[in-house]
Formats: sequence, structure tokens, C-alpha cells
Amino acid sequence: MPEGDTVFLAGKLLDRALAGKTLVRGEFRHPGLATADLAGREVHGVGTVGKHLFTRFSGDLTLHSHLRMDGSWKIQPAGAKWAMPAHHARVVLMTEDVQAIGFRLHDLKLLPTAEEHTLVDHLGPDLLDPQWTDEHAALAAANLAAKPDRELGDALLDQRVMAGVGNLYKCEISFLLGVSPWTPVSEVDPARAVALARKLLVANAWRHEQATTGDLRRGRRTWVYERTRQGCFRCGGPLLVRQQGDGQYRRPTWCCPRCQPGPVPADGPPRK
Repeated sequence: MPEGDTVFLAGKLLDRALAGKTLVRGEFRHPGLATADLAGREVHGVGTVGKHLFTRFSGDLTLHSHLRMDGSWKIQPAGAKWAMPAHHARVVLMTEDVQAIGFRLHDLKLLPTAEEHTLVDHLGPDLLDPQWTDEHAALAAANLAAKPDRELGDALLDQRVMAGVGNLYKCEISFLLGVSPWTPVSEVDPARAVALARKLLVANAWRHEQATTGDLRRGRRTWVYERTRQGCFRCGGPLLVRQQGDGQYRRPTWCCPRCQPGPVPADGPPRK
């Protein structure tokens, strides 16, 4: 599942391409919306909350979309060959000069704009909320600390705690806190964890490349995430890769046993 900064950037690019323009084509290739037609509606703008995208149209109508694991929005000049095969397209939004195609989108819903909040009321504070305040930070920290026995990695991925953290940032925040992702939440400073999460997402929100080390060069962007072959970016030592979470929330999780003391499941040897 993409990180909140990826969704934030997708929303900003869609807004830049479509806002203030009228659709000449607005169709769906999705069972629940196959008969809907948005042609003739003006796009008022695109906004995001955590990992949720809201495209707003004239007539008090909003399209909600969620990228899940493999969804994406591609923006191209009108008439250009689509970036992906047509059978992957789920939404086609086209103006006179640009087309925005939603590929492999699983969650799609049309609803009154005034009811958008019903889809995100359950979320914790949005780490990329432009109106972020100390009160948001305090609420996120309180949410994180609410279940002290919970594994840190699981808690960081819970969008009800704070919205926007995905698997990459879960691994990297744990590294920067100097603890294993399986460490109980009670053993970390929740306020510091929230501050790190917001700092990392804000730093990467306006670019496609995601870096937590401050170095955008390939192979040097993360401390531990997906560095199985290279090892820890700080100490160079071998990393542990374990699964964390249950069911659909199960994710491969990287950590450095030298830089990140704490519990780790014994389900395999270190990967070098």
C-alpha cells in the first residue's frame, strides 16, 4: 500500500491537471459505477486525507478513490496512448487537453461532497494536513500510546492512530527511534515517533523519490527498508527481514539487529 506522501502527490498532480476544467469524458469501468457518466461536470479540485483521494465535481458530487496495493492515476495529454493496458483502467476523466486514467483502482465511490467525512472520520490525524497543529500531534501521540503492549510497527501502520504511514516509513521510523519494529509501544516516546513520521512525509511529499537518509541517490535513500543485499546504511551490517502483522496487513519488515535492539520473531536466519 502506498505511503501517504505518494497519495498526497498524486492528489496535487490531479488537481493541477483537472481543477477548473470541464470533463468531455467521465466514465467508469467498475461494476458498481458502470452506468455513471461525469461528462459535462466541472472539476472543482482534488484533495487527500491520509491515503484517500477525493475528486470533487460540480453538482455537489465527489469521487472517492483508494490506491490500495497496486492502484495508480496516470495523467497524460488528451489522445496520448495510455500508460497501461486498457483492461486495467477503472476511471477515465478527460478534458479537452488532458486525460487522467485511474488504473487498478479497487475502492471507488461516488457520494455527495458534504458526506466525504463519513469515509475518513475513523482516521487519526492526517500527517500531511496543511492545517497541522500541536493539537494534531498530541492526539496522534495519545492514539499511539493508547495500547502500550502493541508492537510499534503494527501501531504505526494503523491509520486510526495517524493517517499516512506505510510499510517503508514504518521500518524507517523504527530505525530512527533505535528500536526493533516489534518493540512494545510503551518503550518508545510516542511524541517523538509522531514528529518523525510527519517530518519524513513532509520532506517527501512533493517528489516521486522517497528518501529518509537525506540522500536521493539510488541505493542510498533508506536506512534499512529493502536493503537486504546492501545491509544497514549506517553500520553496514546484515539486516533481519521478518513478516509483521496479520492477514491483509502482513508486511515484510526490515531492521538492523545492531542498531535496533529489541524483540524480533525467530522465523528465519538473517538475510545477507
